Amino acid sequence: MAHPAKAYSLIGRARGNMVNDARNHLYIYYAEFLKRYSPKYFVFENVLGLLTAKDPNGHLYFDKMKALFVEIGYTIEYKVLSANEYGVLQNRKRIILVGKKDHLSDDSFYPEPEKWNPEVNVWELFADLPKIQAGGGTPAPQKYVRYKSEWLEKSGIKGKFPLTWHQARPHSEQDLEIYRFAVNLWNSEKRRLHYNDLPTRLKSHKGTDSFVDRFKVVAGELPATHTVVAHISKDGHHYIHPDIEQNRSITPREAARIQTFPDDYYFENVSGKPARTSAFKQIGNAVPVLLAQKIAEQLLRNW
Repeated sequence: MAHPAKAYSLIGRARGNMVNDARNHLYIYYAEFLKRYSPKYFVFENVLGLLTAKDPNGHLYFDKMKALFVEIGYTIEYKVLSANEYGVLQNRKRIILVGKKDHLSDDSFYPEPEKWNPEVNVWELFADLPKIQAGGGTPAPQKYVRYKSEWLEKSGIKGKFPLTWHQARPHSEQDLEIYRFAVNLWNSEKRRLHYNDLPTRLKSHKGTDSFVDRFKVVAGELPATHTVVAHISKDGHHYIHPDIEQNRSITPREAARIQTFPDDYYFENVSGKPARTSAFKQIGNAVPVLLAQKIAEQLLRNW
């Protein structure tokens, strides 16, 4: 099933992709699953753009969605949760909607996940991974570099098994030069690269007024990264590794760590496209595993 969040995203609307996008109506099929299996609870995640997205008649999709869920017997509660408040090193805000079947009381049933500030920075995501260059690495199991991290173990990311999918994209010489430029700018000035900062010889896009942050470093000194999205399957420009000696975009394993997937979770090719592309798309579309786990654990306590 296609991922509906892209249809509701603000970027998608800015590109004029929303009208007549069939993904706007995937919630109807979601409701069919609920009618068939009738779970006591369900959890639905989407981008913040859903709160303001409207159909061609000016009606909010979110209102239509909630009404449909109520119609089939569910009481609805929702909140906007920030993944970085729950042990995930990523600034990722999403709507988390929860439905409860045949809820008859006025008591709230929303699962309040336990908050966690591990007080580590983004370098912790990369510290025990083998250093590789652009085009290097492998999807096959690899050994860790010697490094002890309580957060990696407590979060469930690092276990007893070898890590997989630590394989970097190859990049053109022009992209590699831009990456060095971006990392040097961050290291020296703690400033993000604006596309117009680049020398003319490195500019290959005509549009210099849109997506000016198309090249972005995953800054190691910060407590959380910017959001990992499915566009990472297209290119790695928005996810440049902070180590200038490696000079590349991040690997599927590094992206998966940002999303708190366990290191031994192997991403199969489910799209018919190159396997690494498929892995990136699955990772970008996912809910951070640790946040999902905390929500599920709280639901079980409420059961």
